[in-house]
Amino acid sequence: MIMRIFQVTTRPGKEVEFARFFYETAIPLMKQTNGIVSVLPGASRPDTPREFSFVMVWESLDFLKAFVGEDYQNPHIDPAEAELVESRTIKHYDLVAE
Repeated sequence: MIMRIFQVTTRPGKEVEFARFFYETAIPLMKQTNGIVSVLPGASRPDTPREFSFVMVWESLDFLKAFVGEDYQNPHIDPAEAELVESRTIKHYDLVAE
């Protein structure tokens, strides 16, 4: 399994608008995506009001690529959120079972 960590920093002043997108669009979309085992959304905190994240566990790299394409190592965002986002990062790891 693949663990994918996606982090976003919003543009200043766009926190509320991005939060609406995050809760109403992004979280429901990821939870219903084929190949996702687990979705852990992380909302902003008072000390980091512009930061949001997702930790996703995918069944396999094939499922991940089916969702985002061959260029899975670069962070992609929905066009609806492009004007809200200042920066984004993506990291991938092999999930270690205990």
